[in-house]
Amino acid sequence: MSIQRLKTNDRMSQAVIHGDTVYLAGQVALTARGESVTAQTTAILAQIDALLAEAGTDKSKALSATIWLASMDDFAEMNAVWDEWSKGGNAPCRACVESRLASPDFTVEIGVIAAL
Repeated sequence: MSIQRLKTNDRMSQAVIHGDTVYLAGQVALTARGESVTAQTTAILAQIDALLAEAGTDKSKALSATIWLASMDDFAEMNAVWDEWSKGGNAPCRACVESRLASPDFTVEIGVIAAL
């Protein structure tokens, strides 16, 4: 079975397609660095939509999501954006944990696995 890598470099790929599944790297808000949790979550979900489209799928086929928050105090703010994005009865399995992220400018990181 072949493996296809999207937006790859020596360190990592942003997406890897294997079989009928696409695995996304954890996405951070590169275009909303240092902004509010709402702005970062919105930017991340747009990046996820774009990566899924490039892989040939969309959020309706999301199987699983992992969300890392720099502070669980931001859970409700992140969920307000997430809930709007995941409407339609196709919400993936999900885990959300508090974690120190790669930079203090990032408050949210989201990784997704989806079917093609």
